[in-house]
Amino acid sequence: MADEEILVEVSDLHFSYGALPIFRGLSLKIPRGKVVAILGGSGSGKSTLLKLIGGQLDPSRGWVRVAGKLVHKLPTDELYALRRKMGMMFQVSGLFDDLSVYENIAFPIREHHNLPEELVRPLVLMKLDAVGLRGARDMMPSDLSGGMARRVALARAIATDPLLAMYDEPFGGLDPISLNAIAQLIRKLNDALGLTSVVVTYDVSESLKLVDYLYVIADGRLVGEGTPEELLNSEDPFLKQFLHALPDGPVRFHFPAPPLDEALRLKSPGPATPSAG
Repeated sequence: MADEEILVEVSDLHFSYGALPIFRGLSLKIPRGKVVAILGGSGSGKSTLLKLIGGQLDPSRGWVRVAGKLVHKLPTDELYALRRKMGMMFQVSGLFDDLSVYENIAFPIREHHNLPEELVRPLVLMKLDAVGLRGARDMMPSDLSGGMARRVALARAIATDPLLAMYDEPFGGLDPISLNAIAQLIRKLNDALGLTSVVVTYDVSESLKLVDYLYVIADGRLVGEGTPEELLNSEDPFLKQFLHALPDGPVRFHFPAPPLDEALRLKSPGPATPSAG
């Protein structure tokens, strides 16, 4: 891909939480206008990668470039300007509990744009209509079902028509109908608004139906990439096990431990002998 076609580029990324390494040389590219999934098991660093893209964390080595800018090298004002071009749907929706649905969507519009209220209102209503919740505008987050809360969070993520929309585990905890609705909305809104979307998830089946391209990460590195069809047909042992949910393969179920028969042969200490007297 030519440089102008790339919106996000991650190169030789290293990052650790203290002594715990998360990334050990991760590299990937996200093209403009596409829906790209970052797949990986729990604890593989998917959410951390979004924080690095958004400049909330700095890499210990390597770099992240968004729209041609090195994120971790930007001064504060330029970083905030870049973040205004990003939309984020948080893993747990992240709605403001004390604000109505309408006010949740209006918040980023008012925060980033000096618009009169007569312009804010139609923008909010159009975003809510896009996710099918215009009729719920006066409800509070506590009154919403899990699927409705995710749709409101999605509307807020695209409220300012961002250049880049990021979705952190958008399908977690949803019933099949809500899950399918959210997936279709992400695809539909990406294409209708000309966005670039990054979906981080461990939900293989739904992401395969949704995205243009996939990256799979494990042990801090990229272990596979390609179109859904290419990855589904891969003979790589890890990809085959992960994408087809196979019980046997290189990903172990058991935490490292001595063999069970060896552990069973070990004599466990008996009850303490009461002392005389």
